[in-house]
Amino acid sequence: MSYRYKVASVFLLGFFIDCINIFMSAVALPSLSATLHVSSSAVAWVGNAYILGLTLIVPVSTWLAARFGSREILTASMLLFAAAVCLCGQADSFHELVIWRFVQGIGGGLLIPVGQALTFNLFHGEQRAKISTLIMAVALIAPAISPTVGGLIVDSSSWRWVFYSNIPFSLIAAGLSWLWIRESKPAELQRPDIKGLLLISAALASLLMGMSLYGGDYPPLAALGFPMAGLIFVAFYLLHYRRCTNAIIELSLLRSKRLSTSIFIYYAIPGVFTGVNLMSIFFLQNTLHFSARLTGMFMILYATGAFIAMTIGGRVYNRVGAKRLFTLGMLLHSAGIATLVLVDVPGDLWLIVSAYSLMGIGGGIGANTAQTTSLMDFAGGDTHKASVIWNINRQVSFSLGAALFLMIFNVLLEPFGPPHAYHATFAIAALVGLLPLLLMNQLNPAKECP
Repeated sequence: MSYRYKVASVFLLGFFIDCINIFMSAVALPSLSATLHVSSSAVAWVGNAYILGLTLIVPVSTWLAARFGSREILTASMLLFAAAVCLCGQADSFHELVIWRFVQGIGGGLLIPVGQALTFNLFHGEQRAKISTLIMAVALIAPAISPTVGGLIVDSSSWRWVFYSNIPFSLIAAGLSWLWIRESKPAELQRPDIKGLLLISAALASLLMGMSLYGGDYPPLAALGFPMAGLIFVAFYLLHYRRCTNAIIELSLLRSKRLSTSIFIYYAIPGVFTGVNLMSIFFLQNTLHFSARLTGMFMILYATGAFIAMTIGGRVYNRVGAKRLFTLGMLLHSAGIATLVLVDVPGDLWLIVSAYSLMGIGGGIGANTAQTTSLMDFAGGDTHKASVIWNINRQVSFSLGAALFLMIFNVLLEPFGPPHAYHATFAIAALVGLLPLLLMNQLNPAKECP
């Protein structure tokens, strides 16, 4: 195997580990919630903590690789990941689990951007397109198979083995990184904006905490204090941004209609789906009493629909344009979510199949179009800055989607009861997923192609 394919293999293995970790753990949340005696809103921090770790470390990972070397950082990231998932499995309390999930996120966040940069620097032209196709394949295969595997693990043993199962893959990735990566330390990079990064992370954590507490067993005013704190951190970041020459988030780039619209779309489709899928997992397992394995298998339908949609969407993008593809993706995705409102009994299996298929097709069209459109207006150094915004947004959308709809469900739970609260939450999610339709006139169909 040539050197560049060795590097690509290390990156793809690490990317696969990150993807299965996100989706496999989700199907175990109802069992984890019951075992550790935590509410459905609190248990969302199993995912939130991981995303916060990723968000904190991704912007500085390239600088760390320049400082200590790519081989060392990639190896350390997977060793840290392996240690963290082991400690997640051994956690005796929910707070321990959340702490180690945060550390696990740091490990995953180190590998992905460094590995991707190394890989893309070794592949050019048509070869880079082939590698991008492999990355997309991993991004679809992992969500398709990991919930089913996670469900089998939960049904046959314990949620703890969902974490333990990551250890062998992480150790293999660490070993291959040490043996195969030969990159020397790059030239010194500009020091990252640590202060800005901490302010953004504090704002995100405060917002997520407020959503988690609101509607639970906490006074509403106390819960609202966290979003207020988040707004204060945002204000501090704005002041910091005006004085900083290397801000972690370059806000001026958001003037690009393509980037800002794509960001909004990502919250409305992948972000909303993350929350809907989490609610669906609890609905199917706790209300309809489906097994964890059967619950996980519906993601195969989602991934299949997404794969077909991405393949077709990529081929017709230049002819059809982002505006039409965005509109079609949102309509199909929200139609799938709305179908879940009609599910009342275990016999409504065909409705669940239809819902996940529609969400997969619509989600595939929307997410792929957003990925393609987001960076079209940038070149040179601005491309890297816009990429930082895009990747932070992508991770944050998952956490906000889960936190938002868990909060809505908890607010509706007491007056409506579980079945109707689930249905109402799905209905609200379907409407929220259509909000970016209001922005479609910003995209000029005649100027979609460069």
